[in-house]
Amino acid sequence: MFAAYAARIDRDQPLNGLELGDRPAPSARPGWTTVNVRAASLNHHDLWSLRGVGLGEESLPMILGCDAAGVDEDGNEVVLHSVIGQSGHGVGPKEPRSLLTERYQGTFAEQVTVPTWNLLPKPKELSFEEAACLPTAWLTAYRMLFTNANVRPGDAVLVQGAGGGVATAAIVLGSAAGLRVYATSRDEAKRRRAEELGAYEAYEPGARLPQRVDAVLETVGAATWSHSVKSLKPGGTLVISGATSGPNPKTAELNRIFFLELKVVGSTMGDKDELRSLLDFCSASGVRPVIDSVLPLDRAREGFEKMAGGDLFGKIVLTV
Repeated sequence: MFAAYAARIDRDQPLNGLELGDRPAPSARPGWTTVNVRAASLNHHDLWSLRGVGLGEESLPMILGCDAAGVDEDGNEVVLHSVIGQSGHGVGPKEPRSLLTERYQGTFAEQVTVPTWNLLPKPKELSFEEAACLPTAWLTAYRMLFTNANVRPGDAVLVQGAGGGVATAAIVLGSAAGLRVYATSRDEAKRRRAEELGAYEAYEPGARLPQRVDAVLETVGAATWSHSVKSLKPGGTLVISGATSGPNPKTAELNRIFFLELKVVGSTMGDKDELRSLLDFCSASGVRPVIDSVLPLDRAREGFEKMAGGDLFGKIVLTV
């Protein structure tokens, strides 16, 4: 079957390790289901895999891709929950959880096999392309907002780095849930786009906000950390799920954190029940993932290049 896969690890030039071509179709195994992939979306996790983060040479070649929607062996339209081993189903209770492609072949292929427990029905209101955007970036944003930040309608939230998949999802979900969402971006066009998607106002990174916020959603890391901490009201919560600009800020702002009793919460992905709630929220509310572009699988390299260059707003989707 045709697939996009990591053939080698290159930490400095990750796209040098990306290959497109034939790979073996998945074999049947007890407790697992094979899905005919209709759409799969790119995540920065795929670039990190090509750099060898979470993926060792001994696991190569590895078909990339965590997110997908497709049709199972019985003709049901399904969405994949990308965390394998979260429940023990299909792998056994002793295997630690992992993201698809850290141990098992991924979704950038004509077929993928996952534990049957990891499949959820695709709402009829969502296209395959829309549903394929949800299991990683949008689920991460959902968990950051509603589980870890624990915000409520009327609260104020700052989303750093508008344009990325998680940040874009947070703007749309937060606005739809009745939050006052502020956003930042270095790019003026992305700031305008954030406001079109529901952000109350968008600013350059580091700008003073008109009010202190209840929560900050941080995926940028070192470049925006100090601004994130300073933007919180006393008792506020900073939720971090990534650090695209680096993990080591020049100033940790520890005095402000303890004096104002701020909470710093790490957040990674989400669980199956949260994905089910996210799917229900999108189908009932009319909220839809923001898609930057849709490409056929044989043009996957274009999608990877666009994501690596940061020239996108929303998700890049590959169709089979």
